Amino acid sequence: MVSDSAHPSEHFIKVTVSGDKLKAFMQLTNLDESIRFSVLQLESILQARQVTVGVKRDVLQELASNPSAFYDEKAVVAEGELAVNGEDGYVTLLHNLDQDGKKPLEMEDGKVNYKEVTVLSNVRKGELIARRVPPKQGAPGRAVTGEVLLPREGKAAHFKNGKNVVVDREGLHMYAAIDGMIVKTDRDKINVFPVFEVNGDVDYNIGNIDFVGTVVIRGSVLPGFKVKASGDIRVTGGVEAAELEAGGSIEISAGILGQNKGLIKAGLNVKSSFIQDGNVEAAGDVIVTQSIMHSNVRAGNSVVCLGAKGLIVGGIIQAGEKVTARTIGNSMSTNTIVEVGVLPELRNELINLRSQLKTGQDSLDKTDKALVILDQMAAAGQLTPDRLSIRLKLQLTKKQTNEELSQIRERILEIEKSLSDTEKAKIEVHAIIYGGAKIVLGRYTKFIKDPLQRVVFRIADGDVSLVPYL
Repeated sequence: MVSDSAHPSEHFIKVTVSGDKLKAFMQLTNLDESIRFSVLQLESILQARQVTVGVKRDVLQELASNPSAFYDEKAVVAEGELAVNGEDGYVTLLHNLDQDGKKPLEMEDGKVNYKEVTVLSNVRKGELIARRVPPKQGAPGRAVTGEVLLPREGKAAHFKNGKNVVVDREGLHMYAAIDGMIVKTDRDKINVFPVFEVNGDVDYNIGNIDFVGTVVIRGSVLPGFKVKASGDIRVTGGVEAAELEAGGSIEISAGILGQNKGLIKAGLNVKSSFIQDGNVEAAGDVIVTQSIMHSNVRAGNSVVCLGAKGLIVGGIIQAGEKVTARTIGNSMSTNTIVEVGVLPELRNELINLRSQLKTGQDSLDKTDKALVILDQMAAAGQLTPDRLSIRLKLQLTKKQTNEELSQIRERILEIEKSLSDTEKAKIEVHAIIYGGAKIVLGRYTKFIKDPLQRVVFRIADGDVSLVPYL
């Protein structure tokens, strides 16, 4: 360094450090052509100010070479290492709970289904519903003066447990404790609720519903809509030409207006005030308090229609064990069929099997006639290669048809055997059954010609017997 002894280096060079200690600056405050600094001298000046980290030797070289270019200008001569802050942990849900922007479902062909607007966050018991991601640690930095700069550590997130959820020991995974739907409540608590409630009608605003728990509708289900539930379905209003399917029971307070469309199907029982022009299936009981009119009703156990009216008229009523009603048919002899003594699905299967048997037998007869002609041609040596091929195909078809018909006959025998076991089967009429009604108990059938009052139909001695209802 060439300098005036009366003027120390501080007279010509000023060193400052930023408030965050991540940068050091050097500034020439007095310019004198006779004064020169080497890089080593500049480094010594920095060290005297405790600036030891991130020194920029290239900048010092420029400053030493051309000091006038740095006159009264701050030059960054050292940079520290910035601390990297940690990342906060967070909880991520595996279901999107945002239903504010409900939109109709767009189909693959580009059409829009305006009935598919509600998407429920269904979960099964034991299903993973949320994950907790731990915070990430930060990395320390260094000041230009050599001090360690500590990072801000990430904050840990925590599950906000609501109802019917469980968290593993590590606190990283949340699971559903029951079947149901995920719902966030106050303070972002995560819950699984077993019931989905609709406060009004199931219409285009709500759309079709598919839920793994119980559905409660505080209104009606309008025509063309579908409600499916693994649990029960309860409707405080009515159901019009809609489809309801429940793994449990279905209860409809205001009745069913089927319009010969839709289906009400329950894994347990169906209860309604009335059924008109409807299709109803229940694995257990169908219980109606007013009337069943011109409907197809199938119950694995019993159909009960009692109350002020207790009327069954028109349609087909099928039950595994019992049908009970105040009145069956009417004075106009409306065709009304009541079948008891076998599971309805078996009786319907039997009808289909008999139809298949007849169709198969007709086809077999035609095949036999064609084979007789071809066999005669073969005996006369008139069978061309094409007709020989047809003959072989018909022989194979005959074999396959015979095997299929044999299986159908065996199944028919099985079902007919179950039809014979009708000891519990009965039809109870508490008031009157009119002419025009058809009674079927197991394999036995009875046509009612004249009105009968207060009777019970059973099987006795290989026939349908009538005993007074007491």
